[in-house]
Amino acid sequence: MKAKLALENGMVFTGDAFGAEGEVTGEVVFNTSLSGYQEIFTDPSYAGQIVTMTYPLIGNYGINNDDIESAQPEVRGVIVREYFEYYSNFRATESLGAWLRRHRVLAVQGLDTRMLTKLLRTDGAMRGVLSTVDMDEKSLLAKVNASASMRGLDLATGVSCREPYDWVGIDSTPFALKPDGANDRQFNVVAYDYGIKRNILRRLTSYGCKVTVVPMSLPAEEVLSRNPDGVFLSNGPGDPAAVKAAIQNIRKLIGKKPIFGICLGHQLSWLALGGKTFKLKFGHRGGNHPVKHLLTNKIEITSQNHGFAIDPESITSDLVEVTHVNLNDGTNEGFRHRELPLFCVQYHPEASPGPHDSDYLFRDFIRMMKTAAPAVPVAI
Repeated sequence: MKAKLALENGMVFTGDAFGAEGEVTGEVVFNTSLSGYQEIFTDPSYAGQIVTMTYPLIGNYGINNDDIESAQPEVRGVIVREYFEYYSNFRATESLGAWLRRHRVLAVQGLDTRMLTKLLRTDGAMRGVLSTVDMDEKSLLAKVNASASMRGLDLATGVSCREPYDWVGIDSTPFALKPDGANDRQFNVVAYDYGIKRNILRRLTSYGCKVTVVPMSLPAEEVLSRNPDGVFLSNGPGDPAAVKAAIQNIRKLIGKKPIFGICLGHQLSWLALGGKTFKLKFGHRGGNHPVKHLLTNKIEITSQNHGFAIDPESITSDLVEVTHVNLNDGTNEGFRHRELPLFCVQYHPEASPGPHDSDYLFRDFIRMMKTAAPAVPVAI
């Protein structure tokens, strides 16, 4: 079955469908990871997006029940150069195509993903329509023009949990074992769910945290009534400036409890402090982004997935300290409050998929909860 991808710049690509049938609109982006497609497709931060994988062969190790970041795929569509139906992996339970069809996710192969990626780098991430039911190019382009931009979209509300729950996930991978030096004390952590990844919950529990995940709409007063040792702010999709209620809640929590934020949580914390955010041209999505830790002068190879960034000039340096910088484009990758127990990073230290250079940040969070003092840098 044929499938077409139409972009807002007027270009139309044709390929072969291997996922579900139908039609979706979304922001077309690319991810440079060489592996980890299952983690990528189940990452709630990809809600509303059609993801292009730059690695040319996808599907060769199938799908298993362990390497998922949420209960189902969160991407709106998948684009690959070549799909491999016949997987080979002792943990695999089904093919990628069968899994995507079961979850009603559109996917297409046979497109020139190298050309598409170069277009997205040159022109920026674009609105697009992916369809297996409409082959008329004029019709598809009209639908693209009528679709919504990512700016101003609160997508976190759609992927957040509806009720609080205690994380009791089963850790089955070696990296999920308790790290050396982890404290035996069980810290009570409330995690705001803006689209939280399961591996974040695994890392928190491996460091001795009892984690209660709460909806993004839960008022700060109710979080404080639980008297947690710390508050975690998760990753998530969409425009951070559009998530108004979350910003207000974080503002009420700052200074009351130790806070650690990742990705969208990083951006929301910045907005709660009075800063500004902006949309990146094509975003950072992949498992090999170099970040400099300014407090230790060490380089981390990081896993990233975000389309917005904070404006470090929008808050004075006497209030916050920039701690991490992206070495590719100089954008901010982390900050800490100079007086209050709050620090955040833009990238993903839980590192799934990706290297484990940044796992020390979870130790920093534990240390901050012990002392309720500003985070102190430690050796990587």
